Amino acid sequence: MNAVVIAVCLMLFLSFIRINVVVSLTISAVVAGIVGGLDIHQTIAAFNDGLGGGAQIALSYALLGAFAAALSHSGLTTLISHSIIKKLGKEPNSGNTQVVRWLLLITILLMAISSQNILPIHIAFIPILIPPLLHVISKLHIDRRLIACILTFGLVTTYMILPIGFGGIFLNDILLANLNTNGLNAVAEQIPKAMLLPAIGMVVGLLTAIFISYRKPREYMIEQPVISDSISTTISRKSLLVSLSAILATLIVQLQTDSMIFGALSGFIIFRFSGIIKHEVSKDLFNQGVHMMANIGFIMIAAAGFAAVVKSTGEVSTLVTSLGDIIGDNKALAALLMLIVGLLITMGIGSSFSTIPIIATIYVPLALSFGFSIAATIALVGTAAALGDAGSPASDSTLGPTAGLNADGQHDHIRDSVIPTFIHYNIPLLIFGWIAAMVL
Repeated sequence: MNAVVIAVCLMLFLSFIRINVVVSLTISAVVAGIVGGLDIHQTIAAFNDGLGGGAQIALSYALLGAFAAALSHSGLTTLISHSIIKKLGKEPNSGNTQVVRWLLLITILLMAISSQNILPIHIAFIPILIPPLLHVISKLHIDRRLIACILTFGLVTTYMILPIGFGGIFLNDILLANLNTNGLNAVAEQIPKAMLLPAIGMVVGLLTAIFISYRKPREYMIEQPVISDSISTTISRKSLLVSLSAILATLIVQLQTDSMIFGALSGFIIFRFSGIIKHEVSKDLFNQGVHMMANIGFIMIAAAGFAAVVKSTGEVSTLVTSLGDIIGDNKALAALLMLIVGLLITMGIGSSFSTIPIIATIYVPLALSFGFSIAATIALVGTAAALGDAGSPASDSTLGPTAGLNADGQHDHIRDSVIPTFIHYNIPLLIFGWIAAMVL
């Protein structure tokens, strides 16, 4: 059996039985190398060489965590959470409960969407916004698996369809560039249109999660509210101005330098030297923020090493080429198998952005040889890359929601983030991606 298939299935199995994701990725990388024909020294060398590819992302998330901790300490998120709790009232069954519930869900969804374009901070908003709201979410008996699905929908669907911010990077800088490099001759205007049907599949998954799968109340242990009566419900004008300045600086520096590292660093420095965070507290805040996001960083580093080993084996091209014997002249089967292979690759790597360069070289000539149109080829490659981003244990689209929802230890990464998002997004994305390939 192909080394990629074996390694990805092993990684998923180990993660499912609660082996740490970093350990699962490392063991699976070694297995991928050995099965793929590399000796142990070549496998380790490839893994070590790939680790550097995840270092930038890991440092970015660590500094974003520090910035998030500082922002939370400023009192802004505390004020927001306290306002929602006051609106909810003392009784969970009061008349405004449903209003607050829907307001909360819509706000989280809009924040997830805007984090990809209007305020391109990606998952950094989650540890800022979600932990102070966990008491409210528990009091409303909202299933946290639903919150995970809403967050993942906003993080993934947005870059699939809107060519702004991270969507501009995915659709134009990566997808379009790699398609044309391999001989497709597509134009930028065709990309969002071709990805519309797969994005509709994501909407179907979201609606299913909201109105069917997780509509029933779920009980959580309700601890003391994040905001107690002794805490001031107001925020000083200075804290508000500093908080807004830090957010604005983070955004501007990130856009100007194209670096989340320096964006988050600039925001933290503003908090540190503004006077609203005392000197003796700043070190603890920095450590707290780094610790909050460290797990994500280590997983992304391990995923980069795993991806490097998989590439070194050459088994991705072998996997796709071997499909020719199975497919024959069946165009519908060709589309389905290409999507499934894309799912396997992205589930292992954890990044749709990193998957496109791997598969486009093989998929574009293969799609053209089967007579797929330009739009259908765009949908095939774009969907094959996006498949697995929702539902991968190593994806920031699932790690981010877990980082926020598990702040009180009541949200399991695999069972409450990975499995729900895999079911609600990968299955409809597979179906609608296949439909797009056949009708476009």
